[in-house]
Amino acid sequence: MNHEGSQTGQKGEMENLLGKERGFTLLEVIVAFSLLAVTVTVILQLFSSNLRVLSTSEDYASAVVRAEAKMRDVLAGEDITEGVSSETTPEGYRVETTVSKVYERRTRDLPFEVLEIDVRLTWKSLVAERSMTLRTLKTVKRQQAGRI
Repeated sequence: MNHEGSQTGQKGEMENLLGKERGFTLLEVIVAFSLLAVTVTVILQLFSSNLRVLSTSEDYASAVVRAEAKMRDVLAGEDITEGVSSETTPEGYRVETTVSKVYERRTRDLPFEVLEIDVRLTWKSLVAERSMTLRTLKTVKRQQAGRI
């Protein structure tokens, strides 16, 4: 009799063990998938944001190279004239160059004058119109400074 009781006890323990290892409930599976979906969404948004920032950074780097090249062209010119010029490149950049006299009262009695040179580059990106400006000063002999 004792032997049968121990078998019944073992059988009950086996049923309890098997009953506890049924698997995940539907609620647990739904919660796990919800957490996974939220995590994947956040990761994809971060990745997308990084791509946008990278694209904008590339646009600005390209614009800086173009603006610096234009600035070098203006500074290398023999006769820098006061005025405004504008052009549009085949790549769609609008370049506006402004040369103006500055510090005229301070340099009135000196053999040179100071010119401020602005190069403004404007372009359209996928999101909005972007622009940047490079500005420098250059001293020139008074007779070299002219007008457009």
